[in-house]
Amino acid sequence: ANNSLGKLDDAIDAFKKALSINPNSPDVYSNMGVTLQEQGKPEEAIQAYNKALSIKPDYAEAYNNMGNAFKQQSKLDDAIEAYNKALSIKPDYADAYNNMGIALKEQGKPEESIEAYNRALFLKPAFSEAYYNMGNILQEQGKLEEAIEAFNKALSVNPYNSPDYGRIDHIPRAQRKLLAEAHLNKSFALLNNGQLQPGLNEYEWRWEAKDFLSKRRDFRQPVWDGKVSLKGKTILVWGEQGPQDMIIWSMALEYLDNLAAHCILECPEKLVPLFARSLPNLTVKAENRAFDPDRQDFDYHIPMGSLFKCFYSEISKKKIYEPFLKTNPKRVEYWRSHLNSLGRGPFVGISWKSPLISPMRLPNYTEISEWSPILSLTDYTFINLQSTDFENDLLSVQDNFGVKVHNCDELDHYDNLDDVAALCQALDTCISVSTAVAAIAAGVGTPTKLLSWKQSPWNNLLLAPCGPFVDTYQRNSWETWDLSFNKLARDLKSSFPLNK
Repeated sequence: ANNSLGKLDDAIDAFKKALSINPNSPDVYSNMGVTLQEQGKPEEAIQAYNKALSIKPDYAEAYNNMGNAFKQQSKLDDAIEAYNKALSIKPDYADAYNNMGIALKEQGKPEESIEAYNRALFLKPAFSEAYYNMGNILQEQGKLEEAIEAFNKALSVNPYNSPDYGRIDHIPRAQRKLLAEAHLNKSFALLNNGQLQPGLNEYEWRWEAKDFLSKRRDFRQPVWDGKVSLKGKTILVWGEQGPQDMIIWSMALEYLDNLAAHCILECPEKLVPLFARSLPNLTVKAENRAFDPDRQDFDYHIPMGSLFKCFYSEISKKKIYEPFLKTNPKRVEYWRSHLNSLGRGPFVGISWKSPLISPMRLPNYTEISEWSPILSLTDYTFINLQSTDFENDLLSVQDNFGVKVHNCDELDHYDNLDDVAALCQALDTCISVSTAVAAIAAGVGTPTKLLSWKQSPWNNLLLAPCGPFVDTYQRNSWETWDLSFNKLARDLKSSFPLNK
């Protein structure tokens, strides 16, 4: 990464040198703007584009690039204005239509966005990126068949998606990222559409996607393919995602344990106590990547996200889930008596957002202000299960709803997941969006009410919390959370009709 940053600095120096020789080169200013954007300096990039346009006012590419810089700053109206200027100069500019489609999607205008992608594709029929962007928006609209078709188009028109091209390492970085993301998002569309085996196969493309590269581990031993016999063999299973996903996937480890002589599970330190107690036949330890290339303590390895692919037939037949996480009974008793000291039951744990929020992840989560139908119910004692950044939200609940959501101050919600599991087991019910809390509560067998975005890429067998008592309340992309919360409030009242 430092190497590429160094190259960007060198490029800026070269552009400055070129401008000292010829201060009136619009191309140098425009290219310099693109490099400044790559450095994460959109403001300076816009100044460079304005310089280019002052020299050459009909410079469509500079307007298009300026639109991208505004988009980087989330100034979407300015971005769309810049793309329109580019198109008024160059009406057949497919890239500007594609970029405009992205900005319109971010503005929450899916139909206009699709229209922009269609224009881009009319002008440039083999435009892989426009098909990919179209697939994403169709998926968010719940049009899964059409989304899968768009991802297939994105892959079929991509010149690098061919066996003749050889190894993926030889493909230019931007194209490799596009190929991988198209396969990965197609995997979610297939999974959400109930096409589980093809979806799980496509999910293996995650290793080429940008977000996964840093999670990959390099061992000399082969990856287990799900077919080779593990009789007399040791297999290493390693965690690759956040705690929520690893908890869901840990459910499949019983099948692997039956096949291998010995299983080693490596995961983040904070999951070790919970997994070690829940999976007593496995050797569970904290991940340490320092010796990966030299290790000789196993015969095969597998990343946790590939377990469901290997045991798909067993998992898909499973109709009844037993609790698969084992808590510390003493801690459960401790939390029960602590809860009783706070008030009368039912005790309801709540979690409303993830510690990790980005624009793409945002639709999965709620604002605490949207919880009014739940928090205005009397006769319940509410317990905070939010792991970070909850203090202001708890104060606003007190101010706006006159309700105290109790926080267990002594509990480190973020790192002490073993104790979070004990607290979840002591509760009467848990209401949560898609977070590690939902996976833990469901896994210990506490009745869990999951608030879920129906068109979320995670709304499928691979990534949804599972347990014996999980009720899901789904919101469509085009709806608010109101319907889900109102139904949940009615169900909560019927679950606990009278105070204990």
